[in-house]
Amino acid sequence: MFDYLGDRLSNAIKNIRGMGKITEENISGAIREIRMALLEADVNYQVVKEFTETVKEKALGADVQKHLKPDELFIGIVKDELVKLLGEETSELEVSKKPTLLMLVGLQGSGKTTTAGKIANFVRKRHHKNPLLVACDIYRPAAVDQLEVIGKSLGIPVFKKDSKNVVEIVKDALEFAKENNNDFVIIDTAGRLQVDEALMQELKDIESSFEIHEKILVVDAMIGQDAINVISGFNDNLNLTGAILTKMDSNTKGGVALCVRHLTNVPIKFVGDSEKLDGLSEFNPTRMAERILDMGDILSIAEKVEEVISEEDAKMDVAKMRKGKYDLEDFLNNLNQIKKLGPLENILKMLPQARKMGLNSIAIDPKDMAHIEAIITSMTPYERKHPEVIKASRKQRISKGCGRSVEEINRLLNQFESMKKMMKEISNGNMKLPF
Repeated sequence: MFDYLGDRLSNAIKNIRGMGKITEENISGAIREIRMALLEADVNYQVVKEFTETVKEKALGADVQKHLKPDELFIGIVKDELVKLLGEETSELEVSKKPTLLMLVGLQGSGKTTTAGKIANFVRKRHHKNPLLVACDIYRPAAVDQLEVIGKSLGIPVFKKDSKNVVEIVKDALEFAKENNNDFVIIDTAGRLQVDEALMQELKDIESSFEIHEKILVVDAMIGQDAINVISGFNDNLNLTGAILTKMDSNTKGGVALCVRHLTNVPIKFVGDSEKLDGLSEFNPTRMAERILDMGDILSIAEKVEEVISEEDAKMDVAKMRKGKYDLEDFLNNLNQIKKLGPLENILKMLPQARKMGLNSIAIDPKDMAHIEAIITSMTPYERKHPEVIKASRKQRISKGCGRSVEEINRLLNQFESMKKMMKEISNGNMKLPF
């Protein structure tokens, strides 16, 4: 997501690195590069024009302070304008009502039903809610079945009813929610291939019959600038409270994310960044701008880590590292925790200077992690605690137990020892990280 755009913007800013001051002459090339990068990322022409004119005007009017280099000042201006374009403030999801009613709307194929499951998973984890999924897509074949499969995989109830009256379905679902203490109700509505009167009337019927606290449009980011027309079409009829951009982990150019708030005034609440049911991230304009400019997103990494690793466990691991007592049992536990964070490639991309270090293009095969896990679980508890005792005969036994070669076992043990030394240095403050 945004890798190409970020690379182009970084190259544009390089043009003024080392300059003594900002002048119209030395930033003209950078402005031109930025304009082309935004247009190629499918950003609306008028938005590009306004953005580059504002950046140029502010850059030329700025006083370069002694502690700032011209390129640092220019990057700061670009970042500030990106944040404004993206919406400045994070639009929080309403979760305080009892129950909170959220209606998901969108065109057919936008990923609405999967997103319903993702939101249910999110509010349960982040806000400790007891969600209920409501099947109101009564036209698409197997839509209800799909929602039930998602609900079952998450352990979240799905309300369905053999009826063609969506208002009746929602009414009975709310009764069910009351009886079962479900405090967050997610209504998965029907979609169409295009915005039409029949679709809108059905959604309006639900809106007028109940107090809907969140009306969120799910938009496939792959459709590019046409997403603006889709958002405007729904917003004109429903007064949306937010939008979710799906498939942002694919080959989408990402330009639509830069246009939505500016052109429609509808805030982006989430982005879908993987196909998994935990692949939903809150949209934060500042963090997104920093990721585009390769400044990293350490706060998002920290939030993801907090979801799977308790503060107490983290402190215990650090204490073990400092004492040199971190062993393969601890490593296996951490490996299982890391798997819960989602694809490791997505975490690496959030590190500062990730593109510069080539971390954005790393592909990590899940099989590699599975092989490491198989090797460690084939060891005895004593061997995991004391890997130094693992010699030739033990390696042969472990190799047979896990189906991996002795060479792989040797490599893992060597890498683990190197990692242990590095982690001890870092935890003791004797080594600086490269960012």
